[in-house]
Amino acid sequence: MAGIQAISITQEEEWNRCIAQFPQHDVYFTPGYVKAFQICGDGEPVLLFYDGETMQAMNIVMKRPVPVLRTESANDQAISEYCDFVTPYGYGGFLLKGDICQEEKNRLAHAYLDFCREHKVVAEFNRYHPVIGNAHDLECLYQVIDLGATVCMDLSSKARIWENLSSKNRNMIRKAQKSGVQVYWGREERLFAEFEQIYNATMDKVGADSYYYFQKEFYHSILYDLKENALMFYAKHGEKIIAMSIILFGNGQMHYHLSASRREFQNLAPTNLLLYEAACFGCSIGLKTFHLGGGLGSRQDHLYHFKKQFNRQEDCQFSIGRLIVDEQIYRRLWNLNFDGKETGFFPAYRAKE
Repeated sequence: MAGIQAISITQEEEWNRCIAQFPQHDVYFTPGYVKAFQICGDGEPVLLFYDGETMQAMNIVMKRPVPVLRTESANDQAISEYCDFVTPYGYGGFLLKGDICQEEKNRLAHAYLDFCREHKVVAEFNRYHPVIGNAHDLECLYQVIDLGATVCMDLSSKARIWENLSSKNRNMIRKAQKSGVQVYWGREERLFAEFEQIYNATMDKVGADSYYYFQKEFYHSILYDLKENALMFYAKHGEKIIAMSIILFGNGQMHYHLSASRREFQNLAPTNLLLYEAACFGCSIGLKTFHLGGGLGSRQDHLYHFKKQFNRQEDCQFSIGRLIVDEQIYRRLWNLNFDGKETGFFPAYRAKE
């Protein structure tokens, strides 16, 4: 009977061989990408590979020890041996290939649950990939919840990119160009250092959680572990950098990863021009899509409507998946941490994070 093979981040060659088998994979599945978020303390990256009778599957997770906020006397040690899984920051979820049928999916689900029980996994939280559209592939295993819309640009031609922009956005791009804003891209350390400065100032202004203040080692990892999959795009007005974005790409897909701008120059619409130029660059090197993401908390807020200006056509669907492997331990943790009160979070015992 087929089982689950766990590949660690230290087995980079095997990891890369595995993901290369799946045509849908992109930068979010690469070891270079997940290393940056291991540095952030998000957990231990693990690739879980299934080789069934007619189907293969893989899932990338961050393995985390469960939090125990209150003591449970003699049982503390036992419960602290448990862990849970979460999709690395960004998007993921299972990828499937081969002769995909419900019978084979059921075999995968049984093998996966057996693996999780053996390795004391309590629960898993998935953020599915909106461009790949893999959210409903394994409803026999996960509770899937469709949340909100995300925006993805079609890079099939520069004419198509321009055609899909809203008329307001075209005017903003023209305004930036007429104002003398110029867009460049590169990978120098000085660019990442300047990005960190502008980005942290942006986080200060919006009152962001401490998690979003990334360490220097995080930027170093993007620079050196994603040499072929990341570029810094930046807009200048005169000699001053006024907007910057880390753009990721791989296997035909492009992603708007992190962004920051100087508020005093926002009237020049530098980010509008930057994203348009990044899309044209992606088109020129043969990429097919440029995913911009959605609004905060999947809401159709100001951020979503800004991104929507870059593609007036159909949105992508963002969905999450929930899996409780060990109901008894899940409830013990929930009771220990929050007295079993509803937290509106999953896993419920991690709400304070």
